[in-house]
Amino acid sequence: MSNTITSVLVANRGEIARRIFRTAEAMGLNTVAVYSEADAAAPFVQEADRTVCIGPAEAAKSYLDISKIIAAARDQGADAIHPGYGFLSENTELAAACEQAGLKFIGPPASAIAAMGSKSAAKALMEEAGVPLVLGYHGDDQSLEVFQQEADRIGYPLLIKASAGGGGKGMRVVRSSGELKEQVEAAQREAQSSFGDPRLLLERYLETPRHVEVQVLFDQHGKGLYLFDRDCSVQRRHQKIIEEAPAPGIPDEVRRAMGEAAVRCGEAIGYVSAGTVEFLYEPETHEFFFMEMNTRLQVEHPVTEMITGLDLVEWQIRIANGESLPWQQSDLTWQGHAMEARIYAEDPDNGFLPQTGRLHTLREPEQSETVRVDSGVRQGMTITPWYDPMLAKVIAMGETRGQARANLIDALNRYHTDGVVLNTDYVSRVLAHKDFADANLTTRFVEIHEDELSQPRFSSRTRQCLSLVAWLDQNGTFTTPDGRDPWKRLMGFRVGNSHWQPFELDRDGERYHGHYQLMRFEQNQGSVSVRLEDEETTVRWSRLEDGALEVRMGGARIRLDSAGRGDELTVFADAASWPVRVNHPEVAQGDAVSDTELTAPMHGRVTAVLCKPGEKVVAGQALLTMEAMKMEHTLKAGFDGTVEAVHCETGSNVEASQVLITLESPEDS
Repeated sequence: MSNTITSVLVANRGEIARRIFRTAEAMGLNTVAVYSEADAAAPFVQEADRTVCIGPAEAAKSYLDISKIIAAARDQGADAIHPGYGFLSENTELAAACEQAGLKFIGPPASAIAAMGSKSAAKALMEEAGVPLVLGYHGDDQSLEVFQQEADRIGYPLLIKASAGGGGKGMRVVRSSGELKEQVEAAQREAQSSFGDPRLLLERYLETPRHVEVQVLFDQHGKGLYLFDRDCSVQRRHQKIIEEAPAPGIPDEVRRAMGEAAVRCGEAIGYVSAGTVEFLYEPETHEFFFMEMNTRLQVEHPVTEMITGLDLVEWQIRIANGESLPWQQSDLTWQGHAMEARIYAEDPDNGFLPQTGRLHTLREPEQSETVRVDSGVRQGMTITPWYDPMLAKVIAMGETRGQARANLIDALNRYHTDGVVLNTDYVSRVLAHKDFADANLTTRFVEIHEDELSQPRFSSRTRQCLSLVAWLDQNGTFTTPDGRDPWKRLMGFRVGNSHWQPFELDRDGERYHGHYQLMRFEQNQGSVSVRLEDEETTVRWSRLEDGALEVRMGGARIRLDSAGRGDELTVFADAASWPVRVNHPEVAQGDAVSDTELTAPMHGRVTAVLCKPGEKVVAGQALLTMEAMKMEHTLKAGFDGTVEAVHCETGSNVEASQVLITLESPEDS
């Protein structure tokens, strides 16, 4: 085996593959991507020096097939494999297979992975190492009688966990003795199904703890250091949504004790490489308890990199090369605060249901000193149901926690997609919540604040107004090309004209009718009055440097942008987005009581003629319907009178302003 790594194969996909390639290339190493047929056009494949297709979309036949990965490394001349996270990252067989094949595994030895593979065995090791544990039962006897005895000793509420588990599978909260039998049996079934191992453990259930974890680094020479901590309390279904570093509100002496306990944990299992020790932390008593150790790089590692200035992937590679850690613990410091939001293709307002579809539009925030985007996708890419729905991570930094939070909110306001529902709006609601701003964190944050977090930021009326303004901007109403008068773009409409322009809007299966009037237009700013259901709203706008609008209404400032596709518009209002169709007449429809000629408000097709020449009609009576932009419009009589002439028939295609019906008023006759 070569002493120095020259080529790295990444046994993973998506954003983590791209992130590892970035560091490997900066270190002058060659890169190899393995990919499934479903990922053939993915960005990570295109960015590697060499690529190997290792099978169909099904992970078991591609990314989880160790023999194919080892064969790809040999064929492409790679001398090291980085597993990323997920898939095979904590698989002892891959680590052992690398050793047998003469390849370096950029991670811990198989023995260390195995030591933490069983939660029960890991807790026994930690107890010996003097790492604080939650009161519980981690024994081999899995009989219901023993579980009952131990549960009564621990007390209720208690938590059942799958010994081999993760991701919340096999996990149950039991609040009384009468629930235990049913919950144990259910947890055993789920543990067997998910992990092939039905063994369980019991722990005292902490009602409102925080999830605090410590990043550690160990070299091959027995030296271990901790790179401070992260808070990952905000979770849904036991999966993290927002992570931050350092964990806020922890006394220095507790922070130090937690870091030292994490190092003892690594020392107890002969750990090598980057790893994370996870603790449950009780804010009121400042107690912390070992939960588990992740023997791999964590999804949230960028927040630690942001505050320490260290590249964890680089040090994983250096450690795999046999290099020693050059610091003492006292040499390591952190500066500022960093937060990370995971961008998932999921619908939080529909039970966090994973989403699929094509990313017709993808606009990610620009990278800067304070904003980092680790992305695994590109515009035009199709999101399939085969893999984890996490598409990217947005990380923001600030001198203080408040600044980091504000920077992350701003970055999420600039993350836009059309075609796939994302969780960005929901994450922004969490970030904006007062308890989050005040660092009142708990693993039950989402559960406790469920009702508040389920409320969309914008009311239906506000969305209607924003949709109209976005449509006007998308169609060039707010621009003045070649110095032309913007008012002339509205087919004869003039500022100050008392005649309101009508519009129709389709959103979420509902149709809304309204009128608008441009009140002011100057260079890159103006205002629009919108009338909906006899209520008038003034919307002021100004053009931002990047082309989006800053909209002011109801005392709020909203970043507004859009993307058009066919006759549908996707509106981006801060981190929220929604599809909409807007119909805007190219001329004002004649609905005044004196109008004798009813004209087509826009290009379209007549779907029904509801009157005939000579027929007596009354004011408000429907005379004709037409379809335009997949929406139906009704032309009505403005006064009592007689139909003088019908100038079209059902099925006719008509032009904007074309006279369709002529009426005769009683005065004229």
